Amino acid sequence: MSYEVLAINPGSTSTKIAWFDDGSQRWSETVRHDADRIASFSKTADQYLFRMETIEKAVKAKGSSLDDLSCVVGRGGIIDPIPGGTYEVDQALLARLRSGKPWDHASNLGGILADAIASSRGIPAFIVDPVSVDELDDLARLSGLPELPRVPLNHALNVKATVRRAAKDLGLDWQSSKYVVVHMGGGMTICAHSDGKLIDFNSGNDFGPFSPERAGGMPAGDLVGLCFGGKIPMPDLKNRLAGKGGVFAYLGTSDMREVSERASSGDEKAELVRNAMSFQMAGAIGSMAAALSGDVTAILFTGGIAYDSEFVASVQRRVQWIAPCLVYPGEGEMEALVEGALRVLKGEEKARSYADTVKGVL
Repeated sequence: MSYEVLAINPGSTSTKIAWFDDGSQRWSETVRHDADRIASFSKTADQYLFRMETIEKAVKAKGSSLDDLSCVVGRGGIIDPIPGGTYEVDQALLARLRSGKPWDHASNLGGILADAIASSRGIPAFIVDPVSVDELDDLARLSGLPELPRVPLNHALNVKATVRRAAKDLGLDWQSSKYVVVHMGGGMTICAHSDGKLIDFNSGNDFGPFSPERAGGMPAGDLVGLCFGGKIPMPDLKNRLAGKGGVFAYLGTSDMREVSERASSGDEKAELVRNAMSFQMAGAIGSMAAALSGDVTAILFTGGIAYDSEFVASVQRRVQWIAPCLVYPGEGEMEALVEGALRVLKGEEKARSYADTVKGVL
């Protein structure tokens, strides 16, 4: 039996849509939205009709019909902590996505839009491995202050899809092998993935190495000084930590292609920043290998920066003694969403219930 699946990935000013026929992509479209139009909505959930019209127009323009679908799968939003997997969108999950708490994030629209298309057609709607996947070892939760536990917000969708692909390439069971996974994009996730679970991680949002747009771990005392020094308003400081931090803060750009070109052309500062990010990434990989007690099947590099073979090689030279290094460039989010939905449709995996598995409240 062939399954036709629509994948929806809402971004802050774009909507990515892709149609798959039994796992093979038939077409894809990325619709860019006017930033002022998006800003006119008071809440992300209020964009629902606007985004729905975008999807319907794209599907029609491609000559497809929503009535032919077997299911719809959307990008999972920032919700309460849950284990990884494919979740059927039900009323409990919809209510959580619509609440816009703790962050009113565009990805929350993924499940809302998927359900709207699917429910009227009597087909299932899913989300897969949202950023709030929580499978941490309890030892990794403590930050040093009880009031500030480590919260595992990361690139779980791509991380878990990459683990599955690597295990398949190696002829191994992904739930019985151990990996350090390095997602390299505007943000960074470096994690330890053990026997099917993401047990520890570093993320440029709060700790770990800096990335193209995020500051990573900061000297705590000096950061407190910035907060209370009165020179930088709180919203501006938050924006500098995640959005205009990291490489951007030093060089005025977060485009690593530009940074590489500048470094190759003799820009010493660009070379220093590039090498510093590589150096810090290698250290974080080593810490994740320690979380796995050195028992690492492979180190996996993925994300957009993984296309930069020279940069990846600079990291590999420092860590290849730990385990073999495998490279899976790109984010592959649409494929990962569809793969998760197909595993349920084909009976390889049972859809999870948000209400039955939620671990608490962020």
